[in-house]
Amino acid sequence: MQIWHMWKSSYKRIFGRVVKDMFEKTGLSEGDFGILDRLDLFGKGKLRQQELADSMDWTKSRLSHHLTRMEKRGLVLREPIKTERGVQVITTSAGKSALEDARPVVSMAIREYFLDLLTEQDIESITTLAERTKAKSSSACNTPPS
Repeated sequence: MQIWHMWKSSYKRIFGRVVKDMFEKTGLSEGDFGILDRLDLFGKGKLRQQELADSMDWTKSRLSHHLTRMEKRGLVLREPIKTERGVQVITTSAGKSALEDARPVVSMAIREYFLDLLTEQDIESITTLAERTKAKSSSACNTPPS
């Protein structure tokens, strides 16, 4: 349990510092960045609202409330999909600009608070652990209950 708590605490501290730097320098929250980043990476600026919610592992309600706040700030638009049911979330030019401003800030913070502290051996160990836990959790998700 001690190792587990150390791991969680370290992750929370690093993540918190990255989010704090991003917010202070760009005004984007963690959720804002996550939404804008996914819209860009997974949809080239557009995604169905449900796909966005699924990619963030957020409920429809949580995403909807967050998108409302982002719309008021001019970062995204929501439009009904004309050919089928559903809503499409679209990054505005202000949203694209905010994401472009935030990415280098996030990268620098990750480097400062995490990557610069690692040795080559640390990187190898973390990579091995990440691959092993991903394989274990993937196989656990695909195993039917007994």
